[in-house]
Amino acid sequence: MGFLLFDRRSLTMLLILSELIFWLPNLKSEETLDSLLQDYAFRAFVRPKTGIVYNGSVPSNLTGIKISALRLRSGSLWARGVETYNEFEIPKGIIVEPYVERIVLVYQNLANWSASYYSLTGYTHLVPVLGLLAYDASNLSAKNLPELFIRSSGEKPISIRFQNVGLVPDGSVAMCVWFDLQGRVNFSNVELGNTCLVSQQGHFSIVANYTDVRQIRTKNSKATWLIVGSVLGGVVLVVVMVLVVMWIRKYMVKKKMGRMEREAEVGEALSMKSVGNVKAPSAMGTRTQPAIEHDYVP
Repeated sequence: MGFLLFDRRSLTMLLILSELIFWLPNLKSEETLDSLLQDYAFRAFVRPKTGIVYNGSVPSNLTGIKISALRLRSGSLWARGVETYNEFEIPKGIIVEPYVERIVLVYQNLANWSASYYSLTGYTHLVPVLGLLAYDASNLSAKNLPELFIRSSGEKPISIRFQNVGLVPDGSVAMCVWFDLQGRVNFSNVELGNTCLVSQQGHFSIVANYTDVRQIRTKNSKATWLIVGSVLGGVVLVVVMVLVVMWIRKYMVKKKMGRMEREAEVGEALSMKSVGNVKAPSAMGTRTQPAIEHDYVP
């Protein structure tokens, strides 16, 4: 029984370890992801030729990410640049530090993994994160290579033309974002609606600040409620004024009726007599009898 218990525990631990190993790339940092993608990009070189783009494959647990590799001479990169490398346009005058004879430019498209590795609080990605990293090409079987430092000499920047840029939320502004190799985040303006201009290698995207959108919606909501409150307040005031006027009129009528009743009670009542089928008030008999003013009778 003890052996079986030990065996079950061992089997459980083995299953847990296998799961961790299988999903390990998902738990790694950006730097380790770059090393992993560098390894798989270099595997795409079969009988490599300079200046040809080779598309690589990624592990099944990173499905969606696209990678490719391009081998170049440093001198050629300086003199001619690269007219088109997927979304990147690399001008001439690129400096490579430290200098090596040949370099490999590894391209990354993180697709649905963009927010997992390069999330920004308060921002949403409008396009996938794209990476451009340079490595020494002297050993195409090497792993965990350090990145070379490439930068534009200043004559013309590196251009990134993103495809299928998402809609910018109302009230927000699209911004280019650049994640450098030191982990710093830099922002710049979007050119022509889908283009970012950069001077160095790294990871790039277009983002929008959705915090501003929430603030604008909150302000609009407050303004709406203020208008609604003002309108309702005005309506209530009008209703109150109408009721007051009606009460005053009713009070005045009631007061007038009371006065008339009091005057009627003080005055002399008239008797009612029938004239045919109609009853009408009738005055009492004359109180003062007529008298002749003079005794002279003609």
